[in-house]
Amino acid sequence: MDAQGRGQAEDIDPADQWVLNPDTGDYELRLPSSAPQSPVPGPRRATPAPEREVPAPRRRRAKPEEPPPGRRDRRRPAKKKAKKKSRGKKILLWTGGTMAFVILAVGTAGYLYLQHLNDNIESLPDDGASTGGFQKDQAINILLIGTDKRTGSGNDGYGDKGSAGHADTTLLLHVSKDRSNATALSIPRDLIVDIPDCPTTQEDGSTKVIAGSSGVRFNQSLGQSGRTPSCTMRTVTELTGVKPDNFMVADFNAVKTLSSAVEGVDVCLAKDINDPDSHLNLSKGEHTIEGEEALAFVRTRHSVGFGGDLSRIELQQQFLSSLMRKLKSNDTLTSPTKMVKLAEAATEALTVDSKLDSIGKLKDLGLELGKLDTKNLTFATVPVKDNPAEETPVTVVLKEGPAQQVFDMVKNDVSFTEVKKKEKEKKKKEDAAVAARLEGEKSEPSEVRVRVLNGGASAGSAGRELTYLQNEAGVTKSENAGNAPAELAKTTLEYAPDQADQARALAEILGLSGAAMKPGESVTNSQGLPTMTLTLGKDFKGAGVKLDATSAKAPEDLQQSTADKVECAK
Repeated sequence: MDAQGRGQAEDIDPADQWVLNPDTGDYELRLPSSAPQSPVPGPRRATPAPEREVPAPRRRRAKPEEPPPGRRDRRRPAKKKAKKKSRGKKILLWTGGTMAFVILAVGTAGYLYLQHLNDNIESLPDDGASTGGFQKDQAINILLIGTDKRTGSGNDGYGDKGSAGHADTTLLLHVSKDRSNATALSIPRDLIVDIPDCPTTQEDGSTKVIAGSSGVRFNQSLGQSGRTPSCTMRTVTELTGVKPDNFMVADFNAVKTLSSAVEGVDVCLAKDINDPDSHLNLSKGEHTIEGEEALAFVRTRHSVGFGGDLSRIELQQQFLSSLMRKLKSNDTLTSPTKMVKLAEAATEALTVDSKLDSIGKLKDLGLELGKLDTKNLTFATVPVKDNPAEETPVTVVLKEGPAQQVFDMVKNDVSFTEVKKKEKEKKKKEDAAVAARLEGEKSEPSEVRVRVLNGGASAGSAGRELTYLQNEAGVTKSENAGNAPAELAKTTLEYAPDQADQARALAEILGLSGAAMKPGESVTNSQGLPTMTLTLGKDFKGAGVKLDATSAKAPEDLQQSTADKVECAK
């Protein structure tokens, strides 16, 4: 509602009427007593925004008869109740403590914590592909999808004409359980994957199973054959082993409107770029970009790196890092005007899954994401290589070993950055007796005597691990003991007290944690000699692969950066 609509002078900015209350830390609307108060700050649009096209039915939240949790009733209390409701002045629906957090990319994926523009938020069914929604006391995994669908005016020069909207840019945002760190993992659109069968809600409410595809580009998990974001979610789960809690989708307009709402995003180029395809024309050095120029920046690829999608991902990550810093700056958080613009821009660009179509959930997610420190937010790209099946490679495939390392780190909530707070808390909680199992002298591998059982790993795992131990790790006194009597979730090593030095040596080779080591009794092997027992559980990842993900490190050649730094694109 504008100032004139409230009976005030036309030149008064409505955002200027919101004043910080030092007692609560919130903004409050302060108007003359004669003027009725507006429950919702923000400019009034002369015409409604055009309805966005999507590949599946969209739903707007029905307005409840009673206000949902976290939302204030818009009805003005009667005068006779004024005293009882004296503390009920309308309050601005965000504060510095609940900072809006936006992640977006070309095409783009975006999110912003908003209450006052709840009716703008649109949703699509998750079709059972999610975990059921994020939890406050657990790690959070949000799938951020940017489509190449042309919607809105001024986008004729971008994307594929007539495209149903593919997964042009996809990031899996993982936020650690203790909120001390996060990882935004970019999944290349040209990565060859297997897309599973996808049960998908149709316009009439029925469910249709869209057949999967093998050996196709990842971007076909959305738009192609009527696939919706829930299918992209299933594809990510199949690829990474990480099941997303929620998804968020946006198109080209988001990068333009959000970059303008924060009055520009700072970027850096290591060389001059004049790309007629993306319409980017910038000189070497630092620039502040917004609107069309911002979209051109995240869309360009032919003039950077090797001229492919992987080079463009680096630009997108630089843009996102800069946007994060701008959003967390005091200039943004303390400006009601900027926050109103951000709210307006984000809700017009945003589509969420049905599990997030609740202002209470959005508020809670905004609070959790707002705890992040940019220095511990890592942007990384799934390790890939040129597709060897193509004479002139235009697609990529996984680098199996390094990619699995990255997926395991995300799945097991391992930080890509040094987080001292997390490590200290972990050490305090860890049982000293368990940790001590790893401390002390270690035998030589050739002195380690162990039998290997399969207790829940894939068929043949005990044999493959035995081959690794004997031929590569030097544990020659080892043997295959077949299947264990029962399946185990976690791999264990049982040993007698006088075998502790052997147990420590094998634990180092296998990457076992102290908790995986089980002091007990030894058994006899096929030669009648005392031996330890290694039982491979369901967590076994493969011969020679370290079992304890908490000790994992990112691959040395992993493309990554943190959100607290500006890195010039080459």
